[in-house]
Amino acid sequence: MTQNSQITIIGGGAWGNTLGYLLERSGHSYNIWNRNTSVSLSSVIKSADMIISAVSMKGVREIINLLQDRKLRENLIIVTATKGLDLETTYTPSQIWQDAFPHNPIVVLSGPNLSKEIKIGLPAATVVASNNNIAAELTQNIFASDIFRVYVNNDPIGTELGGTLKNVMAIASGVCDGLKLGTNAKAALLTRALPEMIRVGVKLGASKETFFGLSGLGDLLATCDSPLSRNYQVGLGLAQDKSLEEIVTNLEGTAEGINTTNVLIKLAHKQQISVPIAYQVYLLLKGKISPQEAVKNLMARELKEEFWYLDF
Repeated sequence: MTQNSQITIIGGGAWGNTLGYLLERSGHSYNIWNRNTSVSLSSVIKSADMIISAVSMKGVREIINLLQDRKLRENLIIVTATKGLDLETTYTPSQIWQDAFPHNPIVVLSGPNLSKEIKIGLPAATVVASNNNIAAELTQNIFASDIFRVYVNNDPIGTELGGTLKNVMAIASGVCDGLKLGTNAKAALLTRALPEMIRVGVKLGASKETFFGLSGLGDLLATCDSPLSRNYQVGLGLAQDKSLEEIVTNLEGTAEGINTTNVLIKLAHKQQISVPIAYQVYLLLKGKISPQEAVKNLMARELKEEFWYLDF
């Protein structure tokens, strides 16, 4: 692709606008479309070389349905920047996109990328992953700039799951800080969160190594330690005895970790995957336990070897 490549961002929320800002930093022009845009979706994708989906998880199928009514060129690259799981199928966004457009290259963009930091010019790094190396490298070149370093790998599912599952852990992290449990507890939580993410990922076909990179450990650290994270804010609010409804109403955007927790527990039950942290978050979100009970339940779990999960 060149500086004259036609790029369309679908989704006009905080992340969609941040991706637009990054394209500007790298010298690329773009169109942005959302439901409130006066121009038609057909007009902004007609000559597009790349479509970037930055919608929430619940909007993915709606956008795909709109696009399936229009014929996309087979060499058009679809980049998905959504973090979440589909409640009905437990699929990731890239799996849904690939099923809908089997002849188009699908690229996952995910990493420790808090939009508010990027929008004020602070440096960040991310990962673009695809089974199509050419598409991944083209996406890498388009987004790379003086403030945004982009890496490539060939594990889209692992890259996607790292960015998705850490949202559940960010809720737990917010609870930890909200209860003022201290640095020791926070370190223990995050250290045990990573193998829980790995167990899920490996079971679903991801590479274990991916979770030690930017889209796994990197995103986990950023999201679990920043008040800018909406999922962290959910956990923090719950620890302060706020209702989930009240917290969600006052959030700027969607906390995908809430829906992801529900899907993850469904998936873990079906696949028989041990997810103790996620399960306590699930019970907390459902109002079945208090934050204090969630901590007590985790501390009372059976004793075991630290690295037993590496047998996966």
